[in-house]
Amino acid sequence: LMSNKKLLIKFGIGFVSILIFLIIYYFFVSPTVKFQNEQISIMNENKNKIEEFKTNIVTLKKTIKKLEPEFKKNSKLFHSKKEVEDLYQNISNFALANGLSIVNLKKADPVAVSNSNTENSSEIENNEGQQNALYFKIPVEYEIMGNFLGYLKFKRSLASSSKVINFDKEEIDVLKDVQGKVISKGTISIVGLPDEYK
Repeated sequence: LMSNKKLLIKFGIGFVSILIFLIIYYFFVSPTVKFQNEQISIMNENKNKIEEFKTNIVTLKKTIKKLEPEFKKNSKLFHSKKEVEDLYQNISNFALANGLSIVNLKKADPVAVSNSNTENSSEIENNEGQQNALYFKIPVEYEIMGNFLGYLKFKRSLASSSKVINFDKEEIDVLKDVQGKVISKGTISIVGLPDEYK
């Protein structure tokens, strides 16, 4: 009977110990292990994403390098609205630097240009045309007075701008009353992207 009691006590202590161990494991150890496993899983997922991003970065760098010449070409061709204002300032600065005076300088309304399924692009001015415009042509009319050499230097300065400027029309007259002076009337035009000028 005594040995059965001892056996029952040992069995009871063993059972209670196992129960305490299970309680401690499920309430304290298990959540910590689960949290650590989740963190390891997140870490592995992030490692995979980093590898994927590295691959994407290499691909994007190659794409950028491939598109760079086209971007440079287009960024020289197209003017933003701010660059049109800068052009005004540049015309004034170049004229002053070469001893010329500006009689008149004005920007005309932008003209929508579209490719109307023909070989040559055509200028269009209606609202529908403005929505379908490939680009906008922005004419700038000028009238400048001064000596001819100064005018040639002015044109060279303007032509060597970082952006493309088209000389559409030019008329130079020699002033009879003032020796060596000319007056030049002309129109230059620049090109703007549709989203800037619609």
